[in-house]
Amino acid sequence: MTIRNYLGELRYLFSYFPDVAPLDFDSEMVMQYLLYLTKTLGCDRSKCCTAAQSISFFFRHVLQKPYVIPTVIYPRKVKTLPPVMSAEEILKVINTIDNIKHRSMLMLLYSTGLRLSELTYLRITDIDSKNMRVKVVQGKGSKDRYTILSQQVLLELRAYYVQYRPVEYLFNGMGKGRRYSQRSIQRVVQNAIVKAGLDNKVLFCSHHQTQLCHAPRR
Repeated sequence: MTIRNYLGELRYLFSYFPDVAPLDFDSEMVMQYLLYLTKTLGCDRSKCCTAAQSISFFFRHVLQKPYVIPTVIYPRKVKTLPPVMSAEEILKVINTIDNIKHRSMLMLLYSTGLRLSELTYLRITDIDSKNMRVKVVQGKGSKDRYTILSQQVLLELRAYYVQYRPVEYLFNGMGKGRRYSQRSIQRVVQNAIVKAGLDNKVLFCSHHQTQLCHAPRR
């Protein structure tokens, strides 16, 4: 936090008590001010923390008085779950895609719970049709793992392979042997979501964390 931030917050405090000299402030007045921020103005947790830390600095280093930040009055951050599509909505999105390569990508993302980065690094040899599983090399936490491979997705991948004949990576980008970009896959999914009429409901995450569902991991 910069000196400018501290001074700005202290100016707000001093203007709230225009008749009180800075050296006369006490913790009770600070509590009143912070309650004003939270209860009257409805300021968020970040704003309240910034104000409290600035005042704490003022007390300890200027007034030379001990001061404990009253965290109990901070508004707690509201944690909400991201919107998740139902199985019917996922099917609707997949059915809007005519390109078998794009459709295979989405089906694999949905059925395995792979992240975008993991999908782009998949190699042809990572598809284990004998044991009906997909090997994820150096996935989250730089660890290898296996995830499930459904029969329906395997059939789709075989049809895709016959048509596109990928080299090395399962999904090639521009030119054989080059990976399909994460941004391109993201556009494919976003366009399919819009085409399915679900763009006002579904959020799409960042490149490295994108998942279409919370599929079971193994």
